[in-house]
Amino acid sequence: MMRALWLCLGCLMLALGVIGAFLPVMPTTIFLILAVGCFSRSSPRLEKWLLDSPTYGPSLRAWREQGAVSRKGKTYASLGMAAGYVLFYWSANPSPLLAIGVGIFFLASAAYVLSRPSPHADGGGNGQATGPADTPTRK
Repeated sequence: MMRALWLCLGCLMLALGVIGAFLPVMPTTIFLILAVGCFSRSSPRLEKWLLDSPTYGPSLRAWREQGAVSRKGKTYASLGMAAGYVLFYWSANPSPLLAIGVGIFFLASAAYVLSRPSPHADGGGNGQATGPADTPTRK
């Protein structure tokens, strides 16, 4: 039963990600990240299909393995959030309190995305030292 629910939720996230690929103010990658998470609990075949995608696979694997977002991804996400806020403000004509609340939400979201590390060139999973924490210490 739970596996079927995860599969349905994964399909919904995948559908939202596909829609986001065509709508400029709707995100794509976050829905695909959620879809991979759902598929990891329900359909290893669909999970592998997304992770092996030539278009979105590298971003999904970087997030899964390193919690990383590429510089290009950070730029597009920040620009998309800014455009989304401008579109919201222009089309909804919100009250000042709502405009501030939504603005704070977008700023916090952008700060989170921008604070993520950039992907390591080696994928981070090859066992090589990648920083001071991975370097053996002498006694």
